[in-house]
Amino acid sequence: MADSSRLFFALWPDDQTRLELVRLSQSIEAKGFRPVQPQNVHVTLVFLGHVDAASELLIRHSAAGISAQPFVLTFDRLSYWSRPRVLCLSCSHTPDEVEMLVSALTVEAAGCGLQTDTRPYKPHITLARHARYLPELSFEPIVWRAGSFCLVESCSEPDGVCYKVRQQWPFINTTG
Repeated sequence: MADSSRLFFALWPDDQTRLELVRLSQSIEAKGFRPVQPQNVHVTLVFLGHVDAASELLIRHSAAGISAQPFVLTFDRLSYWSRPRVLCLSCSHTPDEVEMLVSALTVEAAGCGLQTDTRPYKPHITLARHARYLPELSFEPIVWRAGSFCLVESCSEPDGVCYKVRQQWPFINTTG
C-alpha cells in the first residue's frame, strides 16, 4: 500500500527487562533456535496493519487521550504456537489494567476507521520465529513493569524486520 506504514501499539521494554530477555534468548539460541533480535523485543497490544498518514495522525491524537495505570506483567510460561511457528513467553495471569488498555486502544482504532484483531488478547513476547517445537528450558519469570505504551512501525529491511518506536505515551501514576 503506497504512502502507508505497518503499525501497532506495544509495550516497549526498559533496559533491565531487555537484558533479562537477551539472557533468556541466549539459552534458546544454545538449543538451536534463532532468537528475535534484542532491539525488536516488545509486547504487542493492538495490531493496526497498514495505516495511511491521515489515519496515523488521527490514531496518534486519539491515543494521547487514553489514560492508563502502570501495571506489571509476569511472563512465567514458555509457549510454542504451531500455527505461526513461534516460541514465546506468556503469562499465567493477565492484569485487568492491560485488558483495559487494549480495550481502549481497540475502541480508539475503530473510531479512526481501523480494523483490529477480534481474538481474545493474550500478552506474549515472541522469542524465536520459525520454531518447530517447545524446548525443555527452565528460567526465572520475566517481570515487565509497564509505565508507557508506544506506537511502533514494522519496517522491512534486507536483514529482516526492524521495529521503530514512532511515539510513546506515559501512563499516569496516581499512587504517589
